[in-house]
Amino acid sequence: MAPSTETLTAERILEATEEVLRRYGPAKATVVDVARALGVSHGSVYRHFRTKAALREAVTERWLDRTSRALAGIAAEDRGAEGRLRDWCAALFTAKRHKAGDDPELFATYMVLIGENSAVVERHVADLVAQLGRIVGDGVRAGAFASADVPATARAVFDATVRFHDPAHARDWAHPGADAEFAALVDLVVRGLKGA
Repeated sequence: MAPSTETLTAERILEATEEVLRRYGPAKATVVDVARALGVSHGSVYRHFRTKAALREAVTERWLDRTSRALAGIAAEDRGAEGRLRDWCAALFTAKRHKAGDDPELFATYMVLIGENSAVVERHVADLVAQLGRIVGDGVRAGAFASADVPATARAVFDATVRFHDPAHARDWAHPGADAEFAALVDLVVRGLKGA
């Protein structure tokens, strides 16, 4: 194997791991495959990620964080809570749908990895619910939404929209009526938050 001329970083390893997972799948991909793709020894990979499980967890977290970061920008915007809530829910649905539809092999791989890394998934969900909490809380403070318990309301909104972001429902996302069903659900959620 030819030595790599680039500095080996955790980010480079994660990028290579994603490609290896796409090529071989989670059952066959190894740390040796990742090292080979990078042109380094597998010991070099282990200096950044102590175990194969740690590497797989980091790849899973990186994948989920892409969605979280995009949504965090919407949650932090300085505008009305209703518009932010609608845009946040739509962005989550769009992101999940693209992940499932644009690269189905990698999506299937990540479904396996997510099953292995429940703590990563729990942190991801907690982050998303906290973002919703920020939006709902801003809406309550502005008088646009009604809620006696903002964290519980944020979790309820997350749970109510689960069909449009939980990978278990990915097969439904390409359904011709999915967009209309999503819009109807978000309208219902917003009406409920307004106390109408």
